[in-house]
Amino acid sequence: MSQTDEIFEVYAIRYARHDRCAAENFIGGDPHDGPMPMDYFVWLIRNPLRTIVVDTGFNADAARMRKREFLRCPAAGLKLMGVDATAVADVILTHLHYDHVGNFDLFPSAVFHLQDAEMAFATGRHMASPAMSAAFGVEDVVGMVRVVYKGRVRFHAGDVQFVPGVSLHLIGGHTMGLQVVRVRTRRGWLVLASDASHYYANMDEQRPFPIVYNVGDMIDGWRRVRELADSPDHVIPGHDPRVLARYPAPRPELAGAVARLD
Repeated sequence: MSQTDEIFEVYAIRYARHDRCAAENFIGGDPHDGPMPMDYFVWLIRNPLRTIVVDTGFNADAARMRKREFLRCPAAGLKLMGVDATAVADVILTHLHYDHVGNFDLFPSAVFHLQDAEMAFATGRHMASPAMSAAFGVEDVVGMVRVVYKGRVRFHAGDVQFVPGVSLHLIGGHTMGLQVVRVRTRRGWLVLASDASHYYANMDEQRPFPIVYNVGDMIDGWRRVRELADSPDHVIPGHDPRVLARYPAPRPELAGAVARLD
């Protein structure tokens, strides 16, 4: 840890949910199949100097098409924390699946930060296979290409220090170019794992999520995110409702909507 690293607050903001069974969340199903719902989050990283958003979620139209329960627009969720999406300067996109890059148009001032490998994956040969392309929204991907041509996407190739106290790390696995975000907080180094592990159970029980580009990279990714974090309790999975149970709301009225992770 460098003395120049900044310290950040980190928040998980829930915007949607999906009732599903455990068998849908593990390769090979689950022998004790039962309800195992999924939450959808965007994340806020901030301190007095910077405001950084991680992922942009999906909108009401995508929720209807994919039969998800839409709780609020992610921009409205950010507004609960006093953040105006139109003024955000930096958005980190962990990957380009529909539930992580939809609503990019609500951030007109932002530069989007993305791995080279993810854009290559989302626009390359693998998208001819429904098994690989189903979790992408073609208009989201095409829209992001247009943003590239406007000079508002900054590409990264592997691990990089984003700002002092925040770094990006190429993991792959779930998609070719999935990246995670490491953040220095008052309780130590925290990792926003996004879909490197959808649930605590995926990494804790070594059972991969079934939407995956490379299973070996996904398994290696669990080890990597734990190396980057100060402890297993400093790894935040991408879709687990238990995040809202493990971490407090920043204000009582935000219980069930926002969790403070730092």
